[in-house]
Amino acid sequence: MPNRTVFFVSDGTGITAETFGNSILAQFSSRHRHVRRPFIDTAEKSDQVIAEINGTAVVEGKRPIVFITLVNDTVRDRIASRCNALVMDMFRTFVEPIEAELGIKSNHRVGRFSDVAKSQEYHDRIEAINFSLAHDDGQSSRNLAEADVILVGVSRCGKTPTSLYLAMQHGIKAANYPLIPDDFERDALPSSLLPYKRKCFGLTIDADRLSQIRNERRPGSKYAALANCRYEINEAERLMKREGIHWLSSTHKSIEEIATTILSDIRPDRLIY
Repeated sequence: MPNRTVFFVSDGTGITAETFGNSILAQFSSRHRHVRRPFIDTAEKSDQVIAEINGTAVVEGKRPIVFITLVNDTVRDRIASRCNALVMDMFRTFVEPIEAELGIKSNHRVGRFSDVAKSQEYHDRIEAINFSLAHDDGQSSRNLAEADVILVGVSRCGKTPTSLYLAMQHGIKAANYPLIPDDFERDALPSSLLPYKRKCFGLTIDADRLSQIRNERRPGSKYAALANCRYEINEAERLMKREGIHWLSSTHKSIEEIATTILSDIRPDRLIY
């Protein structure tokens, strides 16, 4: 059984509450059951959530932990006062002290974008996602001049998820290209990448981990064989070193850590906004 049930309650998508809550819970070794309840924006909906939270407390014999991002004062007060739970209110914990410090009231909007049709940031993220999908795994070399970063590395080292994370979270146009045995035999980067070498960032991975990942996709193949994985990784690292391309290992790093390192190296301006 999990140590505790954790609710993430919001009048928006709940992603902010969940992301923040999970970053806090990651500091503890306990294991939890997670429940996200988005779009809780009326008294009726809040009563349903209150009943669920209180019912969970009775069944489990432990108070749930509840992270809330609620801008409606009535809904927020109902949940905070009527739940048999530890309620962590992100707005009252963070927004209200900042209001006091700045001497102004926040706009108390729901979600990250108040009007997506008018948000340039939202538009840029969509454009970046489309770009990254079109340039995944070397599918296209068109418009590479528009790329903010081009990830290179052997197959299955984490290029695609990193590219999509950069696009979705940071609006970064990220292409990715696999380094394959043909590149190692020619001892050169793919020709389409040569004009954009300064935009390239490499990913590598431990051979044992790569073999494990590839065996899940093509069990027992030469592609997944440990000896072949070692060969490809060694050749890729040698090629990147010779071409002056920075790289890091994805073996023990989260996508968030990889993305932040790439931003720091390739687009440090995106860390200031």
